Amino acid sequence: MASFSVNKVVASTFLPSTKRSSWRRDKEAASVIRCQQQPPSAVPTAAETASTALKPVVDPARLEPRVEERDGYWVLKENFRAGINPQEKIKIEKDPMKLFIEGGIHELAQRSMEEIDQNKHAKDDVDVRLKWLGLFHRRKHHYGRFMMRLKLPNGVTTSEQTRYLASVIRKYGKDGCADVTTRQNWQIRGVVLPDVPEILKGLEAVGLTSLQSGMDNVRNPVGNPLAGIDPHEIVDTRPFNNLLSQFITANSHGNTALTNLPRKWNVCVIGSHDLYEHPHINDLAYLPATKNGVFGFNMLVGGFFSPKRWEEAIPLDAWVSADDIVPSCKAVLEAFRDLGFRGNRQKCRMMWLIDELGIEGFRAEVERRMPDQVLERASPENLVLKNWERRDYFGVHPQKQEGLSFVGIHIPVGRVQADDMDELARLADEYGSGELRLTVEQNIIIPNVENSKIEALLKEPLLMDKFSPEPPILMKGLVACTGNQFCGQAIIETKARALQVTQEVQRIVSVTRPVRMHWTGCPNSCGQVQVADIGFMGCMTRDENGKPCEGTDIFVGGRIGSDSHLGEVYKKAVPCKDLVPIVADLLINQFGAVLREREDEE
Repeated sequence: MASFSVNKVVASTFLPSTKRSSWRRDKEAASVIRCQQQPPSAVPTAAETASTALKPVVDPARLEPRVEERDGYWVLKENFRAGINPQEKIKIEKDPMKLFIEGGIHELAQRSMEEIDQNKHAKDDVDVRLKWLGLFHRRKHHYGRFMMRLKLPNGVTTSEQTRYLASVIRKYGKDGCADVTTRQNWQIRGVVLPDVPEILKGLEAVGLTSLQSGMDNVRNPVGNPLAGIDPHEIVDTRPFNNLLSQFITANSHGNTALTNLPRKWNVCVIGSHDLYEHPHINDLAYLPATKNGVFGFNMLVGGFFSPKRWEEAIPLDAWVSADDIVPSCKAVLEAFRDLGFRGNRQKCRMMWLIDELGIEGFRAEVERRMPDQVLERASPENLVLKNWERRDYFGVHPQKQEGLSFVGIHIPVGRVQADDMDELARLADEYGSGELRLTVEQNIIIPNVENSKIEALLKEPLLMDKFSPEPPILMKGLVACTGNQFCGQAIIETKARALQVTQEVQRIVSVTRPVRMHWTGCPNSCGQVQVADIGFMGCMTRDENGKPCEGTDIFVGGRIGSDSHLGEVYKKAVPCKDLVPIVADLLINQFGAVLREREDEE
C-alpha cells in the first residue's frame, strides 16, 4: 500500500441531503438515529442491522450473475440476451478491448473511412468499440476525426505529458485543441485514425493511457486537486486514485474483467473538507473516516446524471480501511457488472440496480464479493467537517511545504490550444516542479512554486492576458461541456455562448460572491448543470415568431459541499438570445447581485 498521511480532526456526521424513495429515507433515518443513540462501540452488527433493514423482496434467481468469462473476456450469458440494447449487441459481436489487446487497431487504422463505412462490423468499431480505447468519432460535425480522452488519476499531469499532447493536436491545425474536463483529465481533438497506433505508443512513453475512458467503463478517478500540498487536507488522495486507476486498467494493459459494465461508472476519493471531488454525483465515493483508531473510508453509492433521471449518491452503510479501497471498489464493480440492467440504456446506471435490490440487498451483494465476504458497517467518526466554507483555489496560496505556494489559474471553459499547453508546461518547469493539477471546474493549478518566484510568475504574459489567477467573480465558477462545435449529441453551442452570456451579465449586475454557472449541450449533462447554482441545459425551442432556435432549460439551486443537493428546473425552453436579462434577474433576486447602475449611483 502506498504511503499516505491523515490530518485528524473532530468532525460531525456527514450525510448529504438527497431526494430518495421512502424506503431509502426510512433506512437512512434509522441509521442516523442508531449512530446518535449509541457510542461507536455499540454500533449494531451487520446481522442485527440487516435483520431490521427495509428492503424490497428480491427473487433469488435475480441474483444469478448475467455475465461469464470466456477466453479472457466477460460476455453476457445467452439466457440474458433478450431485450438488450444495441450497444450490448455490439459488445457480444466482438469485445471492444480486442482492438487494443489483440492489435485490431493497427488493421483498422490502415483502412479509409469510406471503406470502413461500407462494412457494418468496421463501422461499429469506429463509432462504438473505439470508445473503449478513449476514441470518440465525431461523425456528425467532424467526420473522420476523433476526440481522445485520457486517464489522469487525481488530475495530476506533468510538463512532459502536456508537451506531448500539444504536439499531437498541433498537427491538426484548426481542428486540433484540448479541453480540461469535469473529471480532472484532458481530452484532445482532431485526431485521425491512421495516427492512432503511433499516438498510443507516444502516450505509453510519457506514462499516459486512454484505455477504458469511454462507454461502459470506469471514468477517471477524481481526487483533491490540492492533494499532498494542502495545509488543511485530511488525506493525500493521490496514492489511492493511482491504485484505483492501475487496478481498473491493469496498469494500462486493459482489465477485461471491468470493461463490460452495463453503463459508465464514476469513482472519487475525498481528501479535503472542501469536497472539491463532488462525492454526491459519483457512483462510488470514499469519504475519510476513522473506526476504532484505524483510518479508512465510509462509502457512498449511486450518484449519477442521465437525460431522464438524476440522483445523489446515498450511504452504503459501509466502512473500509485504507488497505481495502481497491478490494471494495472491485466488489462494487463486480456486483454492478454481474447484476446490472442491460436493456433500456436510460435505466442501466448503478442506482437503478440499487433501487431494485434495496440498499441492504445491494450491500449484501457487495459484501459477498469482498475477499473475506465481510463488509463493516459505516463509522460515525467522519473526518469531513460539515460546517466548512469551501475555499477558492484561484490565486496564490501557501502550501504545507514551507517556502512553497500553489497558484490556481482560470482556464475559460477549459479550452486550450497547443501553444497554451506548451506555455503551461514551460511555466510548470520554470517556476514549479514540472507538474500541473487539473480540477473538475476545468481549471489548472501550478503547485510547488518557490515564494521567491511568485512575482515573476504572475507577470508572465499567459497569466496576465489569458489564464488569469484572479478571474472576474462570475467567471470563477463557469463550466461548459463541449457543445455542438464538436459533439454530435449536443443540441446547442456551449463554450463560446457561456462566455458571451456571462460577459454580458457582468456588464449589467455586480455580485459579491462566486455563483457557479454550468452549461451542458444536451440532457446527458456532461456539464453537470444539476450541481450548479444556475445551470443551462441545451434544447431546441421557438422564438417569439415561432421559429425554431437554440434554447436552454434553466436549473437553479444545486449545492456542493457537505450540504449538497441537486438543483431543479426553474424555467424550460428559454431561447438563448433571451438569457441575459433572465440570468441578471436571477442573480439579483436569489444571489444578492445589484444592478451596476445602482451600484454606481450609490
